Amino acid sequence: MPAITREDLADVLEEIALLLEIQGENPFKTRAYRQGAEIVRGFDGDIVQRAADNDLAGIKGIGEALQQKLHELASTGSLAFHQNLRSQYPEGFFDLFEVDGLGPKKVAALHKELGVGSIADLKAACESGKVATLSGFGEKTAAKILEALARREAFATRFRLSTATHAAEMILDLLRSRPEVLRAQYAGSLRRSRETVGDLDFIAATTDPAALTSWFSRLDIVHDVIACGDTKCSIHLENGLQCDLRAVSNDQFPFALQYFTGSKEHNVALRSLALKRGLSLNEYGFTATRKDAGIPTVHEESDIYKALGLESIPPELRENRGEIEAAAQARLPRLIDAENLRGTFHNHTTASDGAATLEEMAEAAIDLGLRYLGIADHSKSSFQARGLDEDRLLAQIDAIHAWNRSRGDELHLFAGSEVDILKDGSLDFSDEILARLDYCVASVHAAFTLDEDTMTRRIIRAMENEHVTMLGHLTGRLLLRRDAYAVNHEKIIDCAAATRTVIELNCSPQRLDMDWRWWRKARDLGVLTSINPDAHHPDHLQFLRFGTGIARKGWLRKQDVLNTRPLEDIQTFLATPKGRRK
Repeated sequence: MPAITREDLADVLEEIALLLEIQGENPFKTRAYRQGAEIVRGFDGDIVQRAADNDLAGIKGIGEALQQKLHELASTGSLAFHQNLRSQYPEGFFDLFEVDGLGPKKVAALHKELGVGSIADLKAACESGKVATLSGFGEKTAAKILEALARREAFATRFRLSTATHAAEMILDLLRSRPEVLRAQYAGSLRRSRETVGDLDFIAATTDPAALTSWFSRLDIVHDVIACGDTKCSIHLENGLQCDLRAVSNDQFPFALQYFTGSKEHNVALRSLALKRGLSLNEYGFTATRKDAGIPTVHEESDIYKALGLESIPPELRENRGEIEAAAQARLPRLIDAENLRGTFHNHTTASDGAATLEEMAEAAIDLGLRYLGIADHSKSSFQARGLDEDRLLAQIDAIHAWNRSRGDELHLFAGSEVDILKDGSLDFSDEILARLDYCVASVHAAFTLDEDTMTRRIIRAMENEHVTMLGHLTGRLLLRRDAYAVNHEKIIDCAAATRTVIELNCSPQRLDMDWRWWRKARDLGVLTSINPDAHHPDHLQFLRFGTGIARKGWLRKQDVLNTRPLEDIQTFLATPKGRRK
């Protein structure tokens, strides 16, 4: 039985509340389960062990019935009551909650009135006009649901960076463990740190290509084999992700790795440059197109670029956006590395919608080798995220100061808040409260449908506040789920430069926001970023690696990223009036 975590306990209680709400159960009963989930997440102690030991008596808000259910779940790994509730619905039913614009009440109405039990049912009901006739829906709602479903279908074969990286690293480890493999690497858009990935490409230098492709087709992780030959094998994983293996000779490896890393536009420009030197370049090697052209010696991928008179171009930059010209002039930037990061901001705890306590988040940061961590729980207007009011925020500040007095030599905590930018651009807390914080992340969490000018003015007004340290997830996008709202990036970047506001690089794989295409402009105007994981769980601090990849893709250097600075410099930065910060 897999170990049950605090998050597992809370998730089960929340799903029970959801299913009871759909069934029209007494709202007090539904609320009891949701409250129980909050208590589990915020409990200061080993709640899982207490539940397994049936030692939950006396914990305020967890009555006898909840105690019994938590004990059963923690000690056996499942809860019969929960499983019985789930069994009343088809498996595809739970996919409905992932559709933008559908909450429990709408899902309940669709299920009860139209028998909708899956995404396919929902699409058919919308297209037939039945959804538009339901009370509380209408034609506009039905149209928006169809738009959300269209986005879902368009993204069905795309995968977030985290999902793709996890699969790629697992497969790469398997490849490198094979005795017939001399060297191996993943290529494609994942190696270039694109925000989403369509498939995975693996290049392996091997002494026995047919044996390697045959082995690849028989891996336990294979869901189905698309095609398998002596030098190439294509498979699907269980989640639908396609993986292509190309088995090559050791001499061909650098060329295959460069070619299949891409991008297509980068490769076209590179081949054009080769032709000017009397060489033809493809995935197999160099060939001469002129009698006077010698064939360069290539052992590594970097040798290909050297042969063409270029600095070696990092994979993240290979998008034909000026990198070849910069490499020809030896003017490529020295890009940031993951080990340059010394801390991070924008992290949540159980005080709002996080899954771990302040102490648990701090311990995870210590384990990761960070020197400082910013705590930025939601503000009060984000009621759906249990945002903090003024009293709870001040109490959290006191708790952070207490940590720093006792354990600040291990990890310094900064007291912050992710403060909602309200519809008119004002902030969710007064300046008096904001002045008590070490820093403030200002973010939009509601009213996404404003036109571009109005949204841009809204955000700029917030950035002009002297207490706003950084702007959180600029466009509000949720990759493969929700499009960005309309906002003028150029005006926001100009405002950040003028007001010395940091623009966050939110490195949650769901966001990766601001988009990488805008970072070079921001850098050139002197705008700083902070690579922030928007962590809601200790494991989410690991997202920093994805942020580093996106920062590299945006041409960012160590000096462009605030949280590469040592603790003492951060303390000075935050203590300096905003307009004079550097």
